[in-house]
Amino acid sequence: MSRRLLRLEIPVYPDRKMFRIHDAAVDADAPNGPVPPSDTLVSSNREQMMVMSLQENVAVRVIIEEWDSAPPAFSDGYEDEAKCVLYLRGQLSVDMGSAGHAIRGLKLAGGVGDYGVRVYARNRAQVVRLYDELFERDFDPLGDDFQSARKELDGLEQYLLQLWRET
Repeated sequence: MSRRLLRLEIPVYPDRKMFRIHDAAVDADAPNGPVPPSDTLVSSNREQMMVMSLQENVAVRVIIEEWDSAPPAFSDGYEDEAKCVLYLRGQLSVDMGSAGHAIRGLKLAGGVGDYGVRVYARNRAQVVRLYDELFERDFDPLGDDFQSARKELDGLEQYLLQLWRET
């Protein structure tokens, strides 16, 4: 039976509708990285994964879980799912592009090796629709009312990343 070793919940501000998960030692902008996903939830290579968000003006909530073995699959209201394998050197970073890192060098209990990664997403299309509806109101997009309504959308789009050391 699988046990969860770590659970961390953070806000992430996607850069150009994406954020990256990678080993702390990896240069996320190095050549031969994964191509930005277009119609898929993730794109990955051996050392990094790009997660496609539908947001660029609203923060998303990212939950990272490390497990001692593959956790059971579930849906729990999540609409999209993707899987990949990443080679990590015992530390994980969440890169928001021009906004910097949400996490830099989170120490993993599993140490160095291949990690199975399962990504779940929910409320992606709903947040896009709600954000678009803000422009249909009589708000000034630069005004306080618009900004307050936009902030209410922060964290509604959610991602669950489950990682475990492959044997």
